[in-house]
Amino acid sequence: MNAVLLQIKCVIVFLFLTGPAQVPMMSPNGSVPPIYVPPGYVSQIIEENGVRRVLVLPQQPDFHPGGHSPLHHPPPPPHAHLPAFMPHPAMMGPPPPHLYTGMPGGVGDMSSQYIPQYHPAHIFSEQGDVFSLSFTDSHSQHGRQSFLHRDDRANKTHERLQKKLKDRQGGGGGGQVKDSPPSSPQKSCSSPPTVDIHNGIGGKGLDAELRHGVACSDKQTGKGKNGESRELDKEAQALLALLSNISKPMVSDIQARGAVVSWSAPTRPEGENNTVEDDASLPEDLSYEVAFSINGKDGKYQNVNSVHELSATLENLRPATDYHVRVQAACNCLLGSPSESVSFTTLSCEPDPPSPPKKASGTKNTLVLAWKAPCDNGSKIKNFILQWDEGKGTGTFEQCYYGPQKQYRVTKLTPASRYSFRLAAKNDMGVSEFSEVVDLFTSCSVPLPPFPPELELAGVTFLTMKWQRPSSSPKEDDIFYILEMEEEGSGYGFQPSYDGDELSHTVKNLRRSTKYKFRVAAYNSEGKSNPSQVVEFITKPDRPSCPCRPAIRGRVQPDSFKMAWEPPKDNGGAEVTKYVVELSEGLSGLLWGLVYSGPALEHVCDGLKPGCCYQARLYCISEGGQSPLSETLQVQTPAVPPGPCLPPRLVGKPKAREVQLRWGPPQVDGGSPVSYYSVEISGPQSEESREVYQGSELDCSVGGLLPGKTYSFRLKAANKAGFGPLSERCEVTTGPGAPEQCKAPATTCKSPSCVIVSWESPPCNGAPVTEFRLEWGAAEGSMQVCYSGPGLSHEMKGLLPATNYFCRVQAVNVAGVGPFSEAVLCQTPCSVPAAVKEEEDEAESRPQVVYSPSTCLGVSWDPPCDHGSEITSYLIDLGERQPVVVGPVTKYVIQHLQPDTSYRIRIQAQNNLGTGPFSHTFKLKTKPLPPQPPRLECTAFSHQTLRLKWGDGPPKSVTSDAPQYHLQMGDKSGRFISLYKGPCHTHKVQRLNESTSYTFRIQAFNEAGEGPFSSVYTFTTPRSPPPPVKVPKVERLDENSCEVTWEALPLMKGDPVIYSLQSMMGNSEFKQTFKGSATSFHVQNLQPSSDYRFRVCAIRQCQDATELSGPYSPTVTLSQQRSDAAAGGGTAGPGSRTGTESIRTRQSLTDEQCAFLLLMVFAVIAILIAFVIQYFVIK
Repeated sequence: MNAVLLQIKCVIVFLFLTGPAQVPMMSPNGSVPPIYVPPGYVSQIIEENGVRRVLVLPQQPDFHPGGHSPLHHPPPPPHAHLPAFMPHPAMMGPPPPHLYTGMPGGVGDMSSQYIPQYHPAHIFSEQGDVFSLSFTDSHSQHGRQSFLHRDDRANKTHERLQKKLKDRQGGGGGGQVKDSPPSSPQKSCSSPPTVDIHNGIGGKGLDAELRHGVACSDKQTGKGKNGESRELDKEAQALLALLSNISKPMVSDIQARGAVVSWSAPTRPEGENNTVEDDASLPEDLSYEVAFSINGKDGKYQNVNSVHELSATLENLRPATDYHVRVQAACNCLLGSPSESVSFTTLSCEPDPPSPPKKASGTKNTLVLAWKAPCDNGSKIKNFILQWDEGKGTGTFEQCYYGPQKQYRVTKLTPASRYSFRLAAKNDMGVSEFSEVVDLFTSCSVPLPPFPPELELAGVTFLTMKWQRPSSSPKEDDIFYILEMEEEGSGYGFQPSYDGDELSHTVKNLRRSTKYKFRVAAYNSEGKSNPSQVVEFITKPDRPSCPCRPAIRGRVQPDSFKMAWEPPKDNGGAEVTKYVVELSEGLSGLLWGLVYSGPALEHVCDGLKPGCCYQARLYCISEGGQSPLSETLQVQTPAVPPGPCLPPRLVGKPKAREVQLRWGPPQVDGGSPVSYYSVEISGPQSEESREVYQGSELDCSVGGLLPGKTYSFRLKAANKAGFGPLSERCEVTTGPGAPEQCKAPATTCKSPSCVIVSWESPPCNGAPVTEFRLEWGAAEGSMQVCYSGPGLSHEMKGLLPATNYFCRVQAVNVAGVGPFSEAVLCQTPCSVPAAVKEEEDEAESRPQVVYSPSTCLGVSWDPPCDHGSEITSYLIDLGERQPVVVGPVTKYVIQHLQPDTSYRIRIQAQNNLGTGPFSHTFKLKTKPLPPQPPRLECTAFSHQTLRLKWGDGPPKSVTSDAPQYHLQMGDKSGRFISLYKGPCHTHKVQRLNESTSYTFRIQAFNEAGEGPFSSVYTFTTPRSPPPPVKVPKVERLDENSCEVTWEALPLMKGDPVIYSLQSMMGNSEFKQTFKGSATSFHVQNLQPSSDYRFRVCAIRQCQDATELSGPYSPTVTLSQQRSDAAAGGGTAGPGSRTGTESIRTRQSLTDEQCAFLLLMVFAVIAILIAFVIQYFVIK
């Protein structure tokens, strides 16, 4: 992302900045990022004070931006791991077309103020991960660049491609104005889609996979919407294929630090379909990029050169190193695939120049020199050459050592003298260059004692001292110093604490506020001097530790408290001079104030607020400094009762018996929130006050007051500490009110249905009574207003005797309605009973035996109101008959009446006070007498059923009073079970046994009741005849005889079965042919020309010698014998039996079969009708 921003910033600055500018850049890894260098510029890295700067300068060859191909693309940036490598100006191509060809019409149509100038110098600096990019405008003159000669065909191809690209740019530009600035390079249709690759983004260098899709990639050119863009793609692909077909390079003239690489120009792939316009000549603007790798054939390659020739010289190589080289061809914005790599090894050479020798040790007359071996460059170093100037300082060196060792002792030198040395290495390939010259000095005599050390800085645990070099020692002499220290009272004497050549030292890990003695001695290679004079220094005391946590002394007052503390456990080596106490209000601890500063160990904090929380802390100060803060002490001052409140004020207009008061909180809450308020009231005639409200609200409603009276109110507030003082009095006068409650009214019973109510006028409370309201009701909770007026009495009429009533009265004036009086109970006197209202017929269906249901009526009624006196009896009036008097009952059975007769009945109640009115007359009718049982007859019978009949048959219209019948049959145990119950006169008894006697009886009943049962009737079922025989089979034996066979039937309850065979010839009558127990019969004497019919029936021979014949079987026909059958029979052999004539059987359908057939026909017809209705009507 950083690299993308870098490229965008660089391009924008190139286009629009005309003066110096600083562009900060971030590097992802701290190294110099790959910088895109515009065509016509070269870069150079300069390092100043640890800051690396990239200097971009214009090159000398001239160029003109308008004469380059739009397909040309800038050369690739250097590798990420070679930030200092910049291509030579001759290797760089023309500027990228997307920097100035984004306008319609090309550069010629663009205003001069938008044409980018590429001559400013660009400087990139790096320090850490932050870079700056500066531009300086220069006005170096550029000329027009001369181009190579092209043949006509190449020029035509180039012009056609340039025209197509311009047309596509113009179409994609939309409505750009002629003088508008050029579009962004990233958004231009002709700009490459992978611009970040050319700017070094991604850190992958110039890999073939990324460079293969630069600028004119298939994705970019594939976006064309016409045939010309597709033609351009084909030409670009053909050119890319040509560039990718390059042969393996060859390496020659291999030296230790260089080699020459040559290659052949790319050739067109074999089998490619060349067009007429293709030429064997290569493009004129073809260039080659040479890359090498030192990490193997598949390692990372670095681009080192970009040339237009077919050879390149590799320089600055490492001796005796394996290299792999490959070549890539490039043309315009296309880069071909790399060639196959070739490997070679550079030659060995003389070693690198060694580092200067160093002084290992030395004396006044000797120097011991040591050195390290340099890089041997492929050949082992065998000897070192050490030269010196013999101390003359003339610059003339002589050899003093030659050999393989890496150190050498030079003797017989002069004390305190300078000698110059240089070193060279030698191997089989030659002698390296000499190292830099180094100056070394011999030692002097033993130095003099130095001056005593001086204190430069003193601390709690350290002392920093400095001393001076002995004045008699020459500067060339290496002098070392020993600093000795003695701790006071330790008893160990002086101990060395430093040994070195520095003139200052800091002694650490000392004790605070402690005296130490120091001395210093100098020494060199010749010996050690005497120590200096002893000096004494004292370390500073440390700051004291924090004091102990303060504590409360005594009781905390609402406005003050006393706190005390202990000195710190560690004073840091110095006495505590003062204590500082800080106080903070609240628990936040954000604002602290100084309340005390002094040496005392206690302090009284006053001027505090009641009921407030405070935090206290302290620290101490000594010579060593200020101690840390102590732990915080939290103090809560106790709350006090709140201050006086303002008097309560009246809200709204005062009512007759209620006033609304409101007040505000007290100005002083005493350090605790007000929890509740108390309102006291004093009456108009008494100074004694009473509390009427206590709560947390700021208003209240005081009721129960007298109208038109003056009351005084006072208020006090309370918190957790108690009540505060009472406020001043507030005088409030109530308004006029409704009348007082009336006294209980008086009632006087004038009659059982009339009462007179009277009352007195109550106190009016300042307004005369204008109206009285009387409420009357049978219940205390359901009274209604029955009178409203100024009178003091009222007469209530239409009341019920012996009934409880309630009444109350209230007074009304202009101020309102007064309360109701107490309810008064009024009971009316007793009276005769009320009339009986509800009666109903209860003619009993099952009267007692002594009564006939047709001669009595059961009457019931609801008891009427007795009007305060218990009902003693009822009087039942039957009209012409004598009235019936009964006791206090609600039902009665009137006996000895005429059957089926109507009576008019009315009832009245009687009590001790008299007889009440009669009820309404209602009509009742007695029931008729129950019917007699009819005569029972058996009209039809079989061996399983009996049809019984009684009466004369049902009438045409059955009335509600028509009799019904109950038929019963006796079982084996002698009990009768019900068979039928209804109005019919016949009944069929089924599922009976044959030859069995059954008993029956019948009973008639109607609305009058059930009649008596008839006498018992006995009926017997006959024996059952045998079942029909199946169709017999007839077999002709000859012309005059046949054999008839049939199936046998089982015995019937032990009775044998015989059979009767009847035959009929032609249309005559059936005649019995056989009767017996056999199941076959041989019929003879038949006439051949006649038809015969046969049928069989079974006969049951009963034990009483009677016979019961069953039904005949279906008839079977024996047809006459035909002539052809006779002829066929004549051809038979004499021993064969006469052929049997075909028998045509006729059998009629039974009743069940006929019923089933009719049912099926009706079912089919119903289905067809339903289908027709469904299809034609519903749909």
